[in-house]
Amino acid sequence: MILSAHEIAKRLYESGCINDRSDSCIRDTPANGCHDTGAPEGVADTNTTTNPSPAGGKDLIISPFSGECLQPASYDLRVAHATVLPPGACTLVPTLEWVELPADLAATLRCRSSFGRKGVLIAAGFVDPGFRGQLTLCLINMGAGDVHLYQHNRVVQMIIHEVKGGNRLYDGRYQDSHGAIHSKEK
Repeated sequence: MILSAHEIAKRLYESGCINDRSDSCIRDTPANGCHDTGAPEGVADTNTTTNPSPAGGKDLIISPFSGECLQPASYDLRVAHATVLPPGACTLVPTLEWVELPADLAATLRCRSSFGRKGVLIAAGFVDPGFRGQLTLCLINMGAGDVHLYQHNRVVQMIIHEVKGGNRLYDGRYQDSHGAIHSKEK
């Protein structure tokens, strides 16, 4: 089952990532940091992404949260900084958001259609239950010219799926990632 905006908002409210929940799926709610991110209440620190207090792997966390990123059945992830995607290359770009998935949720990453229409593809588009950290987006520009990404551009949709009977959490080499992380394969 794919989580709806209402279900995503409910889970984020329960984890403390947002401070208000309404029937309109909090579309106009100001951003709020999860747990203790060091940002003042109701204000997301957009210069850096900090590691929220550990929630013990039981909560869905997306920090900093933005109501404009909440879509009917996904959450748009933003790029942490401006970059250029040259044609024919894979560029590693960190998300602005710190993401934590509990044992009962996994996520699929898809490029937003506005960037897909420019020739941008995403590789490595799955996030395991238990992952926590900034996501490294592997963006490939298949277009003829450079594609400019600006800080906070919403580039990728994170589709959150329910995992039935999940009891294993991700404990791999990319756990607690900060920034763009290159391959750790030997």
